[in-house]
Amino acid sequence: MTTDTNDFQAKEHRGRTESRVRGLMLGLALGETLGATGGAAGDALPAAGTLRAGVATQLACFTAEGIIRAMVRGAHKGICHPPSVLWHAYCRWAALQGIDQDRMAARWGTFSGGDWPDGWLAEVPALAARRGTAPATVEALSGGEQGTVDKPATTSRGWHALGRTLPIAALIGPRDVRFSIAQDREIAALTHGDPAAGSAAAHATMFLRCCIAGEGVVEALRSALTALGPAEGPSDGPAVSAAEDEQRRLAAVLDRSSADPADPGVLRRLAPDPTAPSALLGALYVAGSFPGHDQVRAALRFASTAPDGASVACTTGALLGAAHGAEALPLDLVSRHELGWVLDTLARDLVTEQFDSPSGSEYARGGDGTHTGGDGIRAGDRDDRVGAS
Repeated sequence: MTTDTNDFQAKEHRGRTESRVRGLMLGLALGETLGATGGAAGDALPAAGTLRAGVATQLACFTAEGIIRAMVRGAHKGICHPPSVLWHAYCRWAALQGIDQDRMAARWGTFSGGDWPDGWLAEVPALAARRGTAPATVEALSGGEQGTVDKPATTSRGWHALGRTLPIAALIGPRDVRFSIAQDREIAALTHGDPAAGSAAAHATMFLRCCIAGEGVVEALRSALTALGPAEGPSDGPAVSAAEDEQRRLAAVLDRSSADPADPGVLRRLAPDPTAPSALLGALYVAGSFPGHDQVRAALRFASTAPDGASVACTTGALLGAAHGAEALPLDLVSRHELGWVLDTLARDLVTEQFDSPSGSEYARGGDGTHTGGDGIRAGDRDDRVGAS
């Protein structure tokens, strides 16, 4: 009886996790699309037809793909540097976009054992289409060397540093908070070197992880603040002071969303521009103002009224999708999104790789020879599975 109960609980936990990771991926995409319309997003959308993805959503797809490759590489090689694997993923996006194709093919093609860019995302037409601008990302990728926290490729604090890193929150299970924040900052710094962008991206993934694991939007967001804990280091260090100020600001935004919810003036002041800090603060305010399972559509409409609606609505969609699951998202809109199937498949594969490890490991054969999910675990993608970072 105990075994049956444990099996049921395990299946229930996996099902809930998968729904919330799907909600994160689909929510960020839907939010960016709605937010790009500005104003009352639902009224500005076409009544029928395909909804186009934004450039942050394209990059988020390659983040998810890169995470899967990194997990599989770590399992098979015993060592992996995830930021480098993600850098390679963004180079594949750049090549599809026509950015420095020859140079990148010369750099990466020798590792792929065939045509490059490789992987099934290279076969998705919508990922090769221009869907907006990403100047800092393009600048960094064109430079040829991935940025680091200590040696940034750009000084940008643009919101794509946050938007493209959101899928990292799908990495489930116990994680060291300080290590996770440091790695998230490093991943943001690949293209955006401003410390505020790295902090916002790292904090956003912490909020999302708690939304995936928690119960209730506000409760999950407050749990994330608790998990962040006090900044560590010399009490008078400037980095520590800045971190403490930021955490106080995040807590104040959540308090404001409860005391004075859905105020357009507050949203404009919190999120005045298309930067990563604005995207996070605005999204926290919107999510706290519309915490209900049946309020996602209203939340995205309100988020779209921010001065840069795409950044705030994208982050809001990720938070609420992660907290409530994919079922809470407006089906009439999700079903029309041009990358809906791609995002849903990547989300399922992220969960499958973590729960089942279908490609096996360095010491164990894969148990699934017919899996047809994302890169790294897909039948026929054995070169991708252990490909170079």
